Amino acid sequence: MNGRHRAGRHAIAVLSVVAALPFTFAFALAGQGSTTTTTTAAPFAVVLGTAQDGGLPQIGGVAPEDVAARVDPDRRRLVASLLIVDPRSGERFLIDATPDLPAQTEIADRIAPRSKSVSRPPLFDAIALTHAHVGHYAGLLHLGREIYGASSQRVLASERMAAFLEKNGPWELLVRLKHIRLERFQTGAVVKLNDRISITPIVVPHRDEYSDTHGFMVRGPSRSVLWLPDIDKWEKWDRHIEEVIAAVDVAYVDGTFFDETELAGRAMSEVPHPFIAESLTRFAPMPVNQRAKVVFMHLNHTNPAATMNSAAQQAIEKAGMRVAREGERQPL
Repeated sequence: MNGRHRAGRHAIAVLSVVAALPFTFAFALAGQGSTTTTTTAAPFAVVLGTAQDGGLPQIGGVAPEDVAARVDPDRRRLVASLLIVDPRSGERFLIDATPDLPAQTEIADRIAPRSKSVSRPPLFDAIALTHAHVGHYAGLLHLGREIYGASSQRVLASERMAAFLEKNGPWELLVRLKHIRLERFQTGAVVKLNDRISITPIVVPHRDEYSDTHGFMVRGPSRSVLWLPDIDKWEKWDRHIEEVIAAVDVAYVDGTFFDETELAGRAMSEVPHPFIAESLTRFAPMPVNQRAKVVFMHLNHTNPAATMNSAAQQAIEKAGMRVAREGERQPL
């Protein structure tokens, strides 16, 4: 995986993030597979983060990549999130409000600027949430009165996710004070973000302690992207992942762990995910052009595939797949 950028983690170094934005912005413009720029009319998606919920380096983490990332800012990674932009209308949308929302909003401001106002308008035209695990919704706290104090930020969520936010603090205060405005989506029902871009939520099996879990099919005028950061195991799904991959142009999928050896002292069954090694074996029979769609993201800090030119990364590339890069962009 490339995964090298100058953004840094907001909680560690705000100034380094701001200073790094021109590099990140340029990288986003040059993103793999992209043939457009922000001055053209084609919508596009930008990967704002590739890491698992704790980012990299992870708090208290002593894995080799944690140590390396503390020394070299180029090896830091933000939590997995996807920005969707329609340059014609000036609208921008976000999948998941991560703990790195401040830094990711700064990056979004460089990619798709919005007019500034003292009235604290919504930062995005909509934020769609996948589920209630910390890396995917904790960033909503930045929208409250203690920080940004957003005015009616539109948040798309499943019925169960929306009910969780409405009934539990501190989230319910965001709803009650109208910092966020919840809109419920239905599994499998197309949600039109505007007249050119839509998302379709697809439910997946995952540790659903507080909410159910969804991935999103993002569709533009000419291309589509799957964003699926979390699932327990492919075989537990009532759909065939191969068929889902075939239905899109690019498939960003759960690559949290490379194999079962990563979490020393912890039972991997407590945090089930499809190991990348398992996915490589499962996807091997797929045609070359289908395997080339597969992009692993949501990498844990222990995942050797997060290390550039590692044996794990080389194995993925040899199998005809790859690891997501922060800032890479896909036309829609």
